[in-house]
Amino acid sequence: MWFKNLIVFRLTSAWVLSPGELDEQLSYRPLIPCAGYDMQTVGWVPPGPQDRLVHAVNGHLLIALGVDQKLLPTSVINQVSKERAVEMAAQQGYPVGRRQLRELKEKVADELRARAFSRRSMTRAWIDPERNLLVVDAATPAKAEELVATLRDTIQGFSAVLLETEKSPSVSMSAWLMFGDAPGRFNIEQDLELQSVKDEKSIVRYVRHPLEGKEVQKHISSGKSPTKLGMSWNGRTAFILTADMQIKRVQFLDIVKDRTEGQEQEADEQFEVDFALMTGELSHLLMELIEQLGGELKTGAQQAA
Repeated sequence: MWFKNLIVFRLTSAWVLSPGELDEQLSYRPLIPCAGYDMQTVGWVPPGPQDRLVHAVNGHLLIALGVDQKLLPTSVINQVSKERAVEMAAQQGYPVGRRQLRELKEKVADELRARAFSRRSMTRAWIDPERNLLVVDAATPAKAEELVATLRDTIQGFSAVLLETEKSPSVSMSAWLMFGDAPGRFNIEQDLELQSVKDEKSIVRYVRHPLEGKEVQKHISSGKSPTKLGMSWNGRTAFILTADMQIKRVQFLDIVKDRTEGQEQEADEQFEVDFALMTGELSHLLMELIEQLGGELKTGAQQAA
């Protein structure tokens, strides 16, 4: 359940749904397995060991989007179509034309789709009503947007946008590296990726390597910008900050010791404890990170208000 990758969205209006009301809304669109000719279906699934669609602890809400997807590689369709085309050419006495081959591929795809195995995946999201944030545990923006788009289709009036800060993460990371230290309770760790502004193919990576030396500063002075930087917060959480404000490879360090070790607990009780610890830690981390990046970028409407 512990989130590994964070993509943060700002809810554009105050959150008003109670856990029960949200559960009811999500129940109108549950995940339904792929039927015969479906390639993919999406819908809401329980995020934890219990059957409910919303897990609520201390005002924080946890939901999960399920995806059922057929496994049908294009290479398989092409291979079967090629074999069928050879048989068809032998029967009709002349080569298969482009139109025939296109129709044959469509027919083969329909046949194989009906028999294909499906794979199920789940993307969790955490809603923080107090701070009006939606945090999606996704490795790619496409996965996060899939969940947000499904929320828009499920809840009337729901809207969320990617959170942006006044200061660019890349510019801020450059300053921290040149200065040799990160602000507040943040620390620079030993992972870094730099990319040339002029040449996107010019990339320098440091893995488990001290970053205090002049070599890194020289790269920045020559025009390379940080795209990924390993950091830690409060000595308890490690992560990679990216230039587009994604937080990747989150690792909870000392926080794991806060769990009730040595006590037998049911799965749902442990899940609740873990969710409470995680949200308590990440909510403070995110707020301080946003503050150190100059605060949240104000839109035209927010500035007018």
